[in-house]
Amino acid sequence: MPKNEARLNRINEELKKELSQVLNYELKNPNVTGMLSVTRVKITPDFKYAKVYVSILNSKNIKNTMDGLKESSGFIRSRLAKTVNLRITPELVFEIDDSMEHGAKIDSILKELNVKKEEQS
Repeated sequence: MPKNEARLNRINEELKKELSQVLNYELKNPNVTGMLSVTRVKITPDFKYAKVYVSILNSKNIKNTMDGLKESSGFIRSRLAKTVNLRITPELVFEIDDSMEHGAKIDSILKELNVKKEEQS
């Protein structure tokens, strides 16, 4: 693994931790509803942008929540600038991470198949 890639991974983890903190405890946007968890952060090598993957559970409206995150990105970025020591605080791009729902769907299909298999034998 190249030295720069290791550094990017460290920064991604640090951003993920700090973003989780800001989203869960400091963000007061009424459009952002439900339980948010930052699943992954991927910063560009030039540190200008960071793609933030969020998983949203129990949201009233996922689209409104994503719009609320985009609206609040300036506030979130300013909070990050205070806690993460980077020369440039990256611009945040929020993406929905539906891998949790995808995993749950696969899980339910597998359970269903197991039930059918037991009924046949």
